[in-house]
Amino acid sequence: MNFNKYYFGIWFFLFALFAYWQFNDPDPEVWVSIYGAAMVFCLLGFRGIFPKIPLTLVIVLCLAGAVYFFPGGIGDWVSQEWAQKDLTMKTPEMEENRETFGLLIIALALSPALYKAWKK
Repeated sequence: MNFNKYYFGIWFFLFALFAYWQFNDPDPEVWVSIYGAAMVFCLLGFRGIFPKIPLTLVIVLCLAGAVYFFPGGIGDWVSQEWAQKDLTMKTPEMEENRETFGLLIIALALSPALYKAWKK
């Protein structure tokens, strides 16, 4: 088994967990769909398929969304997360901060697939 299978297999599983955890979100249809799309690209990567244009579009959209939602006070947000000792959402800002980092994780996780797509 090569690197692609391990890498994209692990990310497929992680994005499935992320999608599952979104079902109690205020807008689950949006975030389950986003993580579902990431799962599809991980499944394609697992099979050695790297569609250049769709991957580019998804990564650019994730980065644009992350810039749009980027938290103003990361330190304050991290302090809030540590202080509450659980993962329940206490404020809308906390949710937006988490969504920002979810989009960044997707963009970073799919970047090797995009690299392989452009390398071909």
